[in-house]
Amino acid sequence: MTSENPETTVDVTPRRQPVQARSRERVNNILQHAAAIFHEVGVDATSMSAIARQSDMSLASLYRYFPNKAAIVKAIAERHVAKMEFALRDRLEETSLTDAVAVLIDLFYEFYRNEPAYSAIWSGVESMPELRDLDLRELYSNARDLDARLKDELPHLEQQQRWTASLMLPRSAGSILRLAVTLPDDQARCLVGELKAMVAAYMQALSR
Repeated sequence: MTSENPETTVDVTPRRQPVQARSRERVNNILQHAAAIFHEVGVDATSMSAIARQSDMSLASLYRYFPNKAAIVKAIAERHVAKMEFALRDRLEETSLTDAVAVLIDLFYEFYRNEPAYSAIWSGVESMPELRDLDLRELYSNARDLDARLKDELPHLEQQQRWTASLMLPRSAGSILRLAVTLPDDQARCLVGELKAMVAAYMQALSR
């Protein structure tokens, strides 16, 4: 997937942009089967050959759509980002800042828990140099939304402190939530509850 040099990146642009309905269906089929395999065995243990077999196509046909496994990971991750951003903006517009943080944590937890291969995909994204920009784009998108809310509701905060908080909260919460989904559900929900309490205390401190 990558060369031995960890900083060497590869092309992760899909080779064929689906225009016709049949092509879009094939791409969706590839991504659905790839996500299922990633969920079962992880990104590292998945081969392009396995994805082709599960997608009921030849390896050559798969390569006509995606140049490598990283491109498939990127495509699935971009769909996750779009789906999550839509859900967050739909819910957060209707809530107070304090409630919004709890809503955000709950939404992320349910997404991590229920979306096929979410944890596996984002572990792969974080470990692939060619996909680090995608990880950062998601972080900065969440941070900009939070920064805008903080600016409106906590106008006394200095810009630097506000932006630091906006970066720190989604990154630290995301790390804890990714740990939570590896635990049994009862333990995970306890961890999520403690995360909410910790974030609420931090938000209260910012409000002073």
